[in-house]
Amino acid sequence: MVEKSAKIGTMEEKDLAEQLILEGYTHLYVWEDGPGVEYREHTHRAESAHIILNGEMSMTMDGETKTYRTGDRCDLPAGIMHSARTGPEGCRYLIAER
Repeated sequence: MVEKSAKIGTMEEKDLAEQLILEGYTHLYVWEDGPGVEYREHTHRAESAHIILNGEMSMTMDGETKTYRTGDRCDLPAGIMHSARTGPEGCRYLIAER
């Protein structure tokens, strides 16, 4: 089951990365997509956390679509089928994998 999004608040990007490392994540990187970028259904081999740094992204999992905005976090179990689409201003996000 995918965890509900958690509002990150005013944490800085460096602080977010440090928190993820404390949670056991070992592969962290920042990714940025332009407006309306669409990722068709796919899976990831590793468990991942996505924290929206700027903009928004809508993710569809198990037939349910949820929009994540600046400060939101979405945790994805390894192997879960999902798709995503960035918002009208694009999206910049921190990804962590373990």
